[in-house]
Amino acid sequence: MRKLNIGILASHGGSNLQAIVDACKAEIIIATPVVVISNNSKSGALKRAKNEGIPYFHISKSLYDDDNEVDYQITQKLLRYEVDLIVLAGYMKRLGESIMSTFENRIVNVHPSLLPKFGGKGMYGIKVHESVLEAGEDKTGVTIHKVEGEYDRGAILAQSEVQIREDDTPFSLKDRVLIVEHELYVETLRQISLGKIKL
Repeated sequence: MRKLNIGILASHGGSNLQAIVDACKAEIIIATPVVVISNNSKSGALKRAKNEGIPYFHISKSLYDDDNEVDYQITQKLLRYEVDLIVLAGYMKRLGESIMSTFENRIVNVHPSLLPKFGGKGMYGIKVHESVLEAGEDKTGVTIHKVEGEYDRGAILAQSEVQIREDDTPFSLKDRVLIVEHELYVETLRQISLGKIKL
């Protein structure tokens, strides 16, 4: 079975990236992380990529004139490294038309809630967990989905629930959800790499 070439896009700490890289090294996911791209030059994701010996690039509007050029540059890097599957691991920018059309049906994302609840524009990071608690939910969770245009839209590939505790804060909830993110993302990518989940 041919290993998938995966390109990982991340904006911040890169803990999901690390979980995925570790799972690839252990051959839990039958794939090779071939490139990491971040819109944040100081992101932990780029440091992790460097430590792992994975080619890495900072591409953002701080380097190029407009969003279309950023989109083009990212697309070219992904093509250069022959990426089969784009994995968004806490990437905080909307993907442009070039990436979306070139890699149609080959982009997946993780979201820290049970979509379609608490998704959409502006719903990211700690804001999701604050909104979940403010709404008085008794459970939240993690969703892995295909990326298809609008924020947090696209076919749901997998979900896992996290029960909310009475003493939860947005930060305690975030920490527990993040553990499940790592587990569910790795398992979902494993299923994709084995051909058991078809994109």
